[in-house]
Amino acid sequence: MGQHLARLWRYGLLLSRQRHVAEDLVQATCVRALERAGQFVPGTRMDRWLLSILHSIWLNEVRARRVRQGQGQVDADSALSFDGEHAAQTHVLATQVIRRVDALPEAQRETVFLAYVEGLSYREVAEVLDVPIGTVMSRLAAARAKLAEYPPLLHAVPNPTTGERR
Repeated sequence: MGQHLARLWRYGLLLSRQRHVAEDLVQATCVRALERAGQFVPGTRMDRWLLSILHSIWLNEVRARRVRQGQGQVDADSALSFDGEHAAQTHVLATQVIRRVDALPEAQRETVFLAYVEGLSYREVAEVLDVPIGTVMSRLAAARAKLAEYPPLLHAVPNPTTGERR
């Protein structure tokens, strides 16, 4: 379970937008997973099972207390650090992306996170969120369409050591 803590925390942070709430979600997820260890099916992916537990806790407990209604947003500027011109440019680009994704409706934002950041398949995302796979595909399509409405992102300067643009 320990190898999945960082992924759980990132997902908790995405859902709650508050560091301390994300930590509480991860702790509650670990406790529930230990309590219900008998429900884990050997041979399946533990990370997907843990993400499902975290999602369920979020829906049942945290959302009920209305924590997600605009309180304690994580500031992208403070979450990302930079050093040097290339890193600064990368920081600006990342901040732009984070802000645009952050502006998506919650259902689209969490679907984008699970599919594109955590790398889960559409089927796995559907299982974590307990929705049909078509809903996942629809949310991702709507999110891509919404993100395409924005003006183009600032282009990063070439990396001084490799010459690549990021």
